[in-house]
Amino acid sequence: MTKMIFVNLPVSDLAASTRFYEAIGCRKNDQFSNESASSMVWSDLITFQLLTHGYFATFISKPIPDAHATCQVMLCLSCDSREEVDRVAATAGSAGGKDTIRAPIDLGFLYNRAFEDPDGHVFELAWMDMKAAMPAADTVSA
Repeated sequence: MTKMIFVNLPVSDLAASTRFYEAIGCRKNDQFSNESASSMVWSDLITFQLLTHGYFATFISKPIPDAHATCQVMLCLSCDSREEVDRVAATAGSAGGKDTIRAPIDLGFLYNRAFEDPDGHVFELAWMDMKAAMPAADTVSA
């Protein structure tokens, strides 16, 4: 079986978060969605499970932190082009998130931007020219 990742995220407003993730390019999988969860498919291998705070709490014994005030993880999503990085980041900003949490990083062979979803979860969008990156990687390891 191919390895996949299901990222479980606590959200304060399930309907608003579902709309946000649809806006940035996810598809809702109704088979695994209900009044407590939205299964949002980013790719064949990456799915975001948006869970109401009450439902999320059934899986953990720790308190749910306010992601607007703290950051435990930053998720990086690959994009096919620099333009896609810019488009998705701009969409995140206009769909209820924040698209200007830091300046873009442009190393020529690598371009990325960061955004927050409406609940404050931090994401990076990255495009990399693998052919151009390989000489840079060889230099770093030398």
